[in-house]
Amino acid sequence: MSVPDMRRPEALWAHMRHTLAFYAPRARDDSGGCFQFFKDDGRVYDRRSRHLVSSTRFVFNHALAWRWFGGPVDEVAHALAFVNHAHAQPESGLGGYAWTLDWHEGRATVTDATNHCYGLAFVLLANSHAAQAGVAGAREGIAATFELMERRFWEPAHGLYADEATPDWQLGPYRGQNANMHACEAMLAAHAATGEARYLDRALTLATSVTQRQAALAGGLVWEHYHADWTPDWDYNRHDKTNIFRPWGFQTGHLTEWAKLLLMLERRLGDAAPAWLLPTARHCFDTAMQHGWDTAHGGLVYGFAPDGEVCDADKYFWVQAESLAAAAWLAMRTGDAGYWAWYDRIWAYAWAHFIDHEHGAWYRILGPANEKLTDEKSPAGKTDYHTLGACQDVLAALGIAPPAQETPA
Repeated sequence: MSVPDMRRPEALWAHMRHTLAFYAPRARDDSGGCFQFFKDDGRVYDRRSRHLVSSTRFVFNHALAWRWFGGPVDEVAHALAFVNHAHAQPESGLGGYAWTLDWHEGRATVTDATNHCYGLAFVLLANSHAAQAGVAGAREGIAATFELMERRFWEPAHGLYADEATPDWQLGPYRGQNANMHACEAMLAAHAATGEARYLDRALTLATSVTQRQAALAGGLVWEHYHADWTPDWDYNRHDKTNIFRPWGFQTGHLTEWAKLLLMLERRLGDAAPAWLLPTARHCFDTAMQHGWDTAHGGLVYGFAPDGEVCDADKYFWVQAESLAAAAWLAMRTGDAGYWAWYDRIWAYAWAHFIDHEHGAWYRILGPANEKLTDEKSPAGKTDYHTLGACQDVLAALGIAPPAQETPA
C-alpha cells in the first residue's frame, strides 16, 4: 500500500478523520464519559473501568474534531463533564481527581484515589482545549487546576512538580520528568486558550529545569526518574516493564516529544525565546534517532540504556507519532532536509505496520520485529491522543490553522 504524501494537509486531515472514525460513535457512553477499552475491530471489552488519562484525552480528541471538522461541541462538554463530576473528588474537602474508577449505572466507585500530577496535567490540557471550543466552565477549570497543581505539587526550589500524593495529599518520594513534560504541554495549551502570561512562564520554567539543569545530570539527555531531591534514580523500574507511565531508560519518544515542545515554546515566546531552545531540540531528536531507530526492522524502539544500548526493543505507537511531529517542526524551523527525510521514513514505517487501514486508529504496541503482541488496540490511556495530536502538530508546524468554528454563545 503506497503512502500518501503526509506533508500535504489533505492527507493529514484524511488520516485524522480515519482515526476519529474508529472511536465515534462507539466511544460515547450515554450514562457518562467514554468507553475506554477497545479491541482491534472496535469492540468494547471493558465497559466499566475508567482511567483519568483516557477520560481527559477524550476531551482533547473531541475538541480536535470540533476544531478541524466542526464536530459537535456537546461531545467535548460530555467528556469534560465526566472528568469534573466522576473523577473530581470535591466531597473530600481536599480536591483531587481519582486515578481510576469503576463506572456502573451512572455511578462512580473510586478504585484508585491516588493523586498524580500527570493526571492533573491532563485535566489542565482537557480544560484548555475545551475552553477553546467554548465549553462552559472550562476557562475557570484551567485556573482551578493550575492553582491545585501549584498548591499541592509545585516545588519552587526545583522549578518542577512533584509526582504523586495520597488521597489526603501526602507526597511520595518519587519524582519524574514525565509529569513535568506533560505539564509543559498543558501550560502551552492554557496560554493558547487564555493568553495569560503565567502559563507561558511556567512552560519555560519547566522546559529549562528538565532539559537544561536535570539533563546536565544525565549526560545532556532527559532521564526519567529522580529521588525526592531531584538527583537521578538510575535504578527505578529497571526490571519492571509493566508501568507504562514510568519506564526505565532514556525514552526515545520523550526525547522527541521534548524536541517538539521546545520548538512550540520557541514559536510562542517569539523574540523573548532563549537561544538554547533550538540546539537542545536538535540534540534531543538527533540522539533519539541515533540510538532509537531499528535499522533491521524499522521503527523506533521504546528505550535505550545510559550506555546507548537498546533496553526495550518493543515498538509503541506514540513513540512513532511524537517523533514524526518533532521531525516536521525541526524541518520547518531549520530548513534541514534531513528532518523531512526522517519524517517520511517514520510515516512510511507507521503506514506499513502501525495503522489499521481496515478498522481505523493505530495498534498500540508491536514486538521488536513488528509482530502483533495483542488484539487490544486501545486500552486505558491510549485514545489515539498522540496520533491525532501529531497530525495537528504537523499542521501547526506547516503554519496551517484550523477553520474558524462558531463557539457557543
